[in-house]
Amino acid sequence: LKLRLPRRPAWRGAMLTKFETKSNRVKGLAFHSSRPWVLASLHNGVVQLWDFRMGTLIDRFDEHDGPVRGVCFHQSQPLFVTGGDDYKIKVWNYKLRRCLFSLLGHLDYIRTVQFHVEHPWIVSASDDQTIRIWNWQQRSCVSVLTGHNHYVMCAQFHVKDDLVLSASLDQTVRVWDIGGLRKKTLPETVTPEERSAMGPPMPDPAGSSPGGSLSSKLGKAIPNMKVEDLFGGNDATVKYVLEGHDRGVNWASFHSTLPLIVSGADDRQVKLWRMNETKAWEVDTLRGHINNVSCALFHPKQELIISNSEDKSIRVWDMSKRQGVQTFRREHDRFWILAVHQESNLLAAGHDGGMIVFKLERERPAFTPISGGVLFVKDRYVRSFDYGSGKDTALMSIRRSGNSGGPAVARSVHYNEQENMLLVCHDTDGGSYELYSVPRDGRSSDQSQECKRGAGSSAVFVARQRFAVLDKNRQILIKNFQNEVTKKCAPPHASTDCLFPVGTGMLLLRSEERISLFDVQQRKAVAELSTPAVKYVVWSPDNSHVALLSKHGVVIANKKLEQLCMVHETIRIKSGAWDGNEVFVYSTLNHIKYCLINGDSGIIRTLDVPVYISRVSGGTVHCLDREGKVRKMVVDVTECQFKLSLHKKEFERVIRIIKQSRLSGHAIIAYLQKKGFPQVALHFVSDEQTRFNLAVECGNVDIALQAAQALDSKENWHRLGAEALKHGNHQVVEMAYQRTKDMEKLSFLYLMTGNIDKLKKMLKIAEMRSDVMGRFHNALYLGDVPERVKLLVEAGHIPLAYITALTYGLTEQAEALSQQLTAAGLPLPEPLSPAPKMLYPALPISRDSNWPLLTVSKGTFERTLAGGGGGGATADSGLGDAGLDLDDMDGGGGWGDDDLDLDGTGGGGGGGGGYRQQGGYQHYGYGERPGYRGNGGQQWGNGGRYRSMPMEKAEAAPAADGAQPRGGWMPFA
Repeated sequence: LKLRLPRRPAWRGAMLTKFETKSNRVKGLAFHSSRPWVLASLHNGVVQLWDFRMGTLIDRFDEHDGPVRGVCFHQSQPLFVTGGDDYKIKVWNYKLRRCLFSLLGHLDYIRTVQFHVEHPWIVSASDDQTIRIWNWQQRSCVSVLTGHNHYVMCAQFHVKDDLVLSASLDQTVRVWDIGGLRKKTLPETVTPEERSAMGPPMPDPAGSSPGGSLSSKLGKAIPNMKVEDLFGGNDATVKYVLEGHDRGVNWASFHSTLPLIVSGADDRQVKLWRMNETKAWEVDTLRGHINNVSCALFHPKQELIISNSEDKSIRVWDMSKRQGVQTFRREHDRFWILAVHQESNLLAAGHDGGMIVFKLERERPAFTPISGGVLFVKDRYVRSFDYGSGKDTALMSIRRSGNSGGPAVARSVHYNEQENMLLVCHDTDGGSYELYSVPRDGRSSDQSQECKRGAGSSAVFVARQRFAVLDKNRQILIKNFQNEVTKKCAPPHASTDCLFPVGTGMLLLRSEERISLFDVQQRKAVAELSTPAVKYVVWSPDNSHVALLSKHGVVIANKKLEQLCMVHETIRIKSGAWDGNEVFVYSTLNHIKYCLINGDSGIIRTLDVPVYISRVSGGTVHCLDREGKVRKMVVDVTECQFKLSLHKKEFERVIRIIKQSRLSGHAIIAYLQKKGFPQVALHFVSDEQTRFNLAVECGNVDIALQAAQALDSKENWHRLGAEALKHGNHQVVEMAYQRTKDMEKLSFLYLMTGNIDKLKKMLKIAEMRSDVMGRFHNALYLGDVPERVKLLVEAGHIPLAYITALTYGLTEQAEALSQQLTAAGLPLPEPLSPAPKMLYPALPISRDSNWPLLTVSKGTFERTLAGGGGGGATADSGLGDAGLDLDDMDGGGGWGDDDLDLDGTGGGGGGGGGYRQQGGYQHYGYGERPGYRGNGGQQWGNGGRYRSMPMEKAEAAPAADGAQPRGGWMPFA
């Protein structure tokens, strides 16, 4: 019996496109069994490997000459197989990203290839009118199936049985029994029952006469050719021949569990066949396509048939009612191939301009949070789940939506807890809603509840006894619970296409690239926000913030629709819920993430399957999966709480998180640096270089010194010296200069700190290193005129030596030099000044202690961490200690084995006063001098030529030889 159906289906819906590519014509498609991958073989010879979840091209393979029409993933191995118009079958390893080998044997274009689920077999169909079965492990052909007398357009294995299905342009569909082939070539798969049924092996009747068998005769004539390669073996036989199509058959497919076959042909028909152990027959014919049917498949999870055609359409047929339920069309592209994912509801279709990955219906369960639980729709039942008790209760059943057998999936539900009313919205019939009264006692009811129904693209509650509907004319209708219109409002924008709830008397309206806050009483928009097309709206518990979820973004705004932040995602966002009023937790296809109202975001955990979050409380996430089951997940939200505490400046909580958690990684360090908390980041770092960089950034010289000692890098010592100099910590500066052997800077540092003994040692070192300029500078810093005269003589500058000796009153040396000049016939230079004065360096105000050059303010975090104490990064602050007692160092500085040998016998001074903490600042102690009281400092010893004096006394004291140094160093009388 053939049932003729109307050409136009009764129901037409929108395709839920999940991924789309633009490329050359796609002739073959295959889904990976476990990964979100799809292979597409193109007419130009390229094979593309796509991640349809991320929307990225993973790899491309280009070794075929000409179009590639067949492609298939292996079920468990990292392999896929392709067949093309170059007569070659290629087996690839996608991990190695190369072709492993080619199988040769077909004499014309190869249409399809497929791996067997269990056995090491590949089946291929070709325009040479044969079907070949290959053992890909042995890289050989094990059987050739002959019988078709035209191009074989497709061939495939049955999932469980020893069957092969083929379709040909000879207008037939054939079912082949390959049980004998399995028993012959794979004896390890033969069961004891099959072995006993086979009986003893039959002897070869021609075996006694040498060369008597056909195999032996052909073996002598054609040594490299097998008999089955020419004529086909008897180990694969035709079981059924299905005749019924009027033109060539392009495709045939097995049902995965039922004894059904579907086929599509050039006669524009899709036929459904049934088979048993003895026969196969036609069940029905599905008409509707207006051009050649390219492909037809069974849906793996629903009683549906999907077909596509060169008429640029994809049609969905109901198997039980044998009628079309959906049609999807393209404007300019003919469809050539279909593929279904066996574990999900995904399908893929290849066309002239690329491919699309799509679903037939929504898998997101319709749910809405209620007090203490969640209310959702599952299998035509409204159910409630209580978080506290974990009890799942069926409240009532709802009737099937629509009148045409189309999908009955609810798009959204809204619950009015005060009146126990439920709004269920559907996409069927262009958009509709149903208003139910939920039983108050919570008892489940198996009877379908009576409902008020109406047309509208969306409906939400707007008051205790009112709900709003957006009708097909884009008007807002306010209705009571009797479904009567009480008010009509025109939306502020004609493109308004969706309503979202806000609260009493308010609505959120979605229009093109914007969302509007609409006041029903005033009938006007009171606020607007530009945003990508919003799919879901989630309000915080106190309605102070709202999260607007679009396909690839989350916009956080306040109740006045003022945008606070936006987070963009590369993959689809599925759901979200607020944890408190300042943290929004949302799910994507493969992650649960968070977003703070200041824009900070991060990943909480990865997901194996998508989930839809209904509630977040601390580290507990309640969500629904695609099967409508409520799941509870315990997650680690330490990072989220840490960032929130920093944002709110709750430093006591920050310290508690630091002490109790194991936060680490470059991301948290980069975040703290970005937010201006490098001193906090120091607690998460074990890498010495990173510790050094952070310590320099936050001005913590002690920790920077520790890290520099561990790294012992010249570059780091340079940076440490510069940073310590900014802080006036000349003791660390001295160590840094010693480690880098920077003699000039070291001498100048001793000059500025008044360390005469070490300046003398620097002079000796310069003499040992034959550093002429270093000797001269140190002699100049010391005011050592004889040394300068001696150096000038050694350098051959006799006139300069004479002038220097004459100017500073060294009469004996001046006489000797004048004689040398006279003997050399050189004129004696005239004195530069009639009344020369001695030139000596100035006396520093503070010499042995660190200088208070840079005031380092102590932040709130450091004060909290130190238990209310002041100061910066000191040993008492808990942020580390350089481990050096600067006050106990000897004259050499005590910097270890690598420092310069400056520990002579001069009367070096004691260590300086260091610094101490006062009121949140670092105060560096001054050495005690006459007339001053320093903070624990010590006076430098008088082992040199000069003594220290108070500044005001130094300025008033007479200078030797008439010199009057200001605030400087006074020569002894």
